[in-house]
Amino acid sequence: MVRAPAVAGRFYPGEPEVLEGLVARLLINTSAEEPQRAIALLAPHAGWVYSGAVAGAVYACARIPDRVVLLGPNHTGLGPPLSLWDRGAWEYPGERVRVDEEMAKALKDSCADLIPDQSAHRYEHCLEVQLPFLRARSGNLRITPVVVGTTRLDLLKVLAGGLADAIRKIREEVLIVISSDMTHYEPAGVAEKKDRLAVAAMEAVDAEALYRVVRHEGISMCGYAPAVAGLLAGHELGARVGRLIRYSHSGEVSGDSNSVVGYAGMTFS
Repeated sequence: MVRAPAVAGRFYPGEPEVLEGLVARLLINTSAEEPQRAIALLAPHAGWVYSGAVAGAVYACARIPDRVVLLGPNHTGLGPPLSLWDRGAWEYPGERVRVDEEMAKALKDSCADLIPDQSAHRYEHCLEVQLPFLRARSGNLRITPVVVGTTRLDLLKVLAGGLADAIRKIREEVLIVISSDMTHYEPAGVAEKKDRLAVAAMEAVDAEALYRVVRHEGISMCGYAPAVAGLLAGHELGARVGRLIRYSHSGEVSGDSNSVVGYAGMTFS
């Protein structure tokens, strides 16, 4: 069971050599520190021309283990509320990444609401665009992809508890990667103001505060549901500090600050 790339050549380069070169250029660590262990991280998933620099910055500063759980939102509306791709491999131009079937089984055993499903993943871009960065940082990468298609807090808590339990059972280092963009299609000043509120909640690793502020302030953060689940699981696994690595918005590339999408890269440890 192999998932073919859905957005290669559109969201990121479709030619293997071009893709490899771009990933290398984007993975720039501007910090003097060595990459640090993280329990979770947040990375954007827009087209790389807009969000690639933010994604590259966060992946450059975090240590990437061989086992990664990917959490992202459901943009297509297909599949059940919580969808797991539990076997086989995912391809992107020039590479094939194995699905971590042991982790997938542990996660299914710990979370009965998580349903093995291909439909939610087949055309969804938010996890696929993370793979070239992750593979560049971990040659033996294995992934457990989860698409979150619900904003029900009770289900997000169930997923988080199951994820934390499964990671503890694996007894190896596992990174939770949360895929999300921030505010969509508002003036840059408005987007930055709203996004600061969401970032502040994430810096405190306070998932329920993030849930409240997104809903109360009308923040169009597309991946806030997987972020809530990832932060809850991360907190259960010991994460207490969120660190903003880089923030940007699409207007910095397009020159149009009247309607932008925001992007944040963060680590949680």
